[in-house]
Amino acid sequence: MFSGVSVEAKNPKMTPMELQAIQSREFEVTKDVAFGAVMTVIQDLGYTVESADLASGFVTAASPTENKAGFFEILGGMSASGNTVMTAFMLQMPNGMTRIRLNFVNSKSTSSAYGRDSRQDKPILDPAVYNNAWERIDEALFVMGAISEKSGAPKSQAPMTTHDSGSTTSQPPSAADAPK
Repeated sequence: MFSGVSVEAKNPKMTPMELQAIQSREFEVTKDVAFGAVMTVIQDLGYTVESADLASGFVTAASPTENKAGFFEILGGMSASGNTVMTAFMLQMPNGMTRIRLNFVNSKSTSSAYGRDSRQDKPILDPAVYNNAWERIDEALFVMGAISEKSGAPKSQAPMTTHDSGSTTSQPPSAADAPK
């Protein structure tokens, strides 16, 4: 009886709007600029880009695969490995902003000594994971703006994030705010 309560507390159900609130942001840049920033961040985080298409605005990437076998799995003759798969979707909005939606999923594959294979995918719903990605994208957009200004190329609009409520904005992170 109590185990069901604790499981729900650990895995709260999110409404689609709550999920979009942590997975989506709008930036005051073109889709091309947003695409470049997202690709930079994906690679900076150590992911391997599996597919990317500027026209559709869709990117898939995966982290390196790691051994995920626990002590008892190894004793039972099982092997396990896993990684994180990430997708990003960028959409140019009618107001000139670009909406980016990120999705992170942990994947674990197991194989027994008897040939039985299984795979478990678990969405990452921790807002801190997404906030880290948004901070890095803000930073990449800021750097890209600074680079284009110094090179003499036309400067894109300064990055400004707008949360889905439309009322909250943030400035690019300072060096003190940068992830360590």
